Amino acid sequence: MEKLDVVELREITRELAATGKRVKVLWQEPGSLAFVARGREYRSEFHVNDSDEVTYMIKGTMNLHYRTPDGNEEIAVLPEGSTNFMPARTPHSPRFPPDAFALILERGRRAGEIDRFHWYCQNCGGFLHEETFVVDDYTKDPVSLAYKRFFNSVEARTCRACGTVMPAP
Repeated sequence: MEKLDVVELREITRELAATGKRVKVLWQEPGSLAFVARGREYRSEFHVNDSDEVTYMIKGTMNLHYRTPDGNEEIAVLPEGSTNFMPARTPHSPRFPPDAFALILERGRRAGEIDRFHWYCQNCGGFLHEETFVVDDYTKDPVSLAYKRFFNSVEARTCRACGTVMPAP
């Protein structure tokens, strides 16, 4: 057996704050993925994936928006030091400021699994757009890639139901 690593979360949060990076992958194995995420100034999409997730708030507070099976949007507030379990395939949107940090634990993606990022109209709640990714390596930061593609497209940000255009951050 190899030596077991111990990860110092406070050190990781200092590194993310100093470098401005959003994500630090701690490990990425077939049965387990762990990363520390730094909050984003503007987060609006709902992530849907085939893995259960556990979130632990290292620093700050997260407003965890999620969509119920009947399509309603709810919010779970996770204060510093708290944790929650997110069942697989639950559309969720972790919203927390850049000076807050969360530890995320989930299963590594299996062959053929696709992560989905959904946006909804801020005016009428209608479905706006979907970005999809095969997440074979979480260090590629799929959330930032999805955001870039979405916000670079006025067509994707325009609601077909009411015409409202979601502003770019």
